[in-house]
Amino acid sequence: MFDKKISFVIPCYYSQDTIKDVVDDIRKEFPKTDYNIEIVLVNDGSKDNTFNVLKSLADEDSRIVAINQSKNFGQDATTMCGLTNATGDYMVVLDDDGQNPPSEAHKLLDEIEKGYEAVFAKYHVKKDSAFKKFGHDLNDKMVTSLIGKPKDIELNSYFVITAFVRDQMIKYKGAYPYIWGLILRATDNVANVFVEHKAREVGKSTYTLSKLIGLWFDGFISFSIKPLRVTSVLGVFATIVGFVLLAIIVVRTLLNGDVEGWTSMMAAILIMSGMQMLMLGMLGEYVGRIFINGNNSPQFIIKEKYTKESED
Repeated sequence: MFDKKISFVIPCYYSQDTIKDVVDDIRKEFPKTDYNIEIVLVNDGSKDNTFNVLKSLADEDSRIVAINQSKNFGQDATTMCGLTNATGDYMVVLDDDGQNPPSEAHKLLDEIEKGYEAVFAKYHVKKDSAFKKFGHDLNDKMVTSLIGKPKDIELNSYFVITAFVRDQMIKYKGAYPYIWGLILRATDNVANVFVEHKAREVGKSTYTLSKLIGLWFDGFISFSIKPLRVTSVLGVFATIVGFVLLAIIVVRTLLNGDVEGWTSMMAAILIMSGMQMLMLGMLGEYVGRIFINGNNSPQFIIKEKYTKESED
């Protein structure tokens, strides 16, 4: 028998048609006779029948905790909600759409038992849409360059962490949690293990361009000051270019008595103005997030927590 308690944490968003199969697979792969598990299901403000399905699953098994958030807070905040309410020695985080087979969790757990503090799934073939693959690859490069992820480690939404890492993560009370950044801030003792990735069989992905942009901002603004340094470098570059253009204008005026090329001058002005607006916008993002965090804006709000015992 596996001697550690395992918490399965699943953020749920419009998953009324998929989550039951995922939970049934978990219970099949991790029977009561051999494993001490709990399954924490968090509804991220879905407006369909998702939470009722979660409650019906909780009615079937006292090891299941169904949580309903007051509104949509996003996948990372919802994952933080699940981790905050989980009590296991290991936390297995997976998606609600069935693309992360629970049977593959055995490989993640075997790997973390070797002494790692976080183990991420890695896929031979990732069966996602081209747009989602593009977003993941771009996000991976961002995490590598701005947050310091090891280049040989691939991060995915299917992973297992120790209770120690979870405890460090939930100390973060900011309004913009970024799961990968929080894990890498807590430990560098991470590993990958190859697992199967299934094609989505029901419904369609809710991964959108706006969510991708939000994820970027949460990552590189909430967990790195390198964007500010980049804007500083751009500012220095723009200043140098401005002085060079000024010198050219002065020399041409002295030699020719007139300066032509107002189109190019206007282009230069527009470029410099655009760079200034970019810098101000970046600075505004940092200031805005400081303001929101200073107002104690919550990561998540639990509207209802439902277990079988709570109805007994």
